[in-house]
Amino acid sequence: MSSPPSAPHRPGRLSTGDRLFLTAVIGIPVLALLVFVWLPALASVALSFTSWDGIDLGDIHWTGFDNYHQIFTNYPPFWPAVRHNVIWLLFTALLPTPFGIFLAYQLDKKIRFTRIYQTAIFLPMVLSLAVVGFIWEIIYNPDTGLLNSALGAAGAGQHIDWLGDPDLNLWAVLVASGWRHTGYIMILYLAGLKSFDPALKEAAALDGANGRQTFLRVIFPALKPVNIIILVVTVIESLRAFDIVYVLGGGVGSKPGMELLSLLITDNIIGESGQVGYGSALAVVLLLVSLAAIGTFLVQTFRKEDR
Repeated sequence: MSSPPSAPHRPGRLSTGDRLFLTAVIGIPVLALLVFVWLPALASVALSFTSWDGIDLGDIHWTGFDNYHQIFTNYPPFWPAVRHNVIWLLFTALLPTPFGIFLAYQLDKKIRFTRIYQTAIFLPMVLSLAVVGFIWEIIYNPDTGLLNSALGAAGAGQHIDWLGDPDLNLWAVLVASGWRHTGYIMILYLAGLKSFDPALKEAAALDGANGRQTFLRVIFPALKPVNIIILVVTVIESLRAFDIVYVLGGGVGSKPGMELLSLLITDNIIGESGQVGYGSALAVVLLLVSLAAIGTFLVQTFRKEDR
């Protein structure tokens, strides 16, 4: 006699404790994202169409697109800041980022003392940008700095003012920022290389590919997700650069040659002028530039995949 068919298995319902746990694990991060990211972003967009000194909510006055019109037509530091942000992005994308990828590829070859090299290169990333700025401020000191001493230009009347010369200070800050950014990119790419299938390297070697060909034609295309992350990180780090420029530039205020959008935003919102609406409009411009740079690359990348 055959046994009766068993009843279909029904998954157990979550207990009250499990529901509370899941609510806390999911709800708290979402709430933090809304409160600390989306709410300020939306508030900045709304305030960019107003005039407000940041003190009394009753003093908020609607001005429409007047802030944006003033920024583009009657705000002298704006276009130099845009140019410097573009230079910052190009410099970071063309020098520290490829160099960090190169270091990661070399350190992935199981060379001797690789852990020591990784630690030494990544060490600047452990430090905050403010601390990095203080370190390079000592290096760039025109009278007693390491760089001028090494170049023999530390004497009176012949020193090079790396941070005071408008033709040099931006490049000096870029070198300091690139020193830190290189270690960051190295660690990101090294993590991607650790998950790469070594059989693909062996297959490329059997086909007669050298190290450069293996990297460009096999490894680099296979690590597309890591490449996208590195691009996004590079764009964001370049466009939101603030800490190290703030330290080396001597605080709030656009030092000639060091104008950046992030500094202009800070100068208008918390500076003596107290123009929150104006600063919010600058923040919206920076947001749109960031989204345009990242979005263009992502659209092109996914369009190629669809083809």
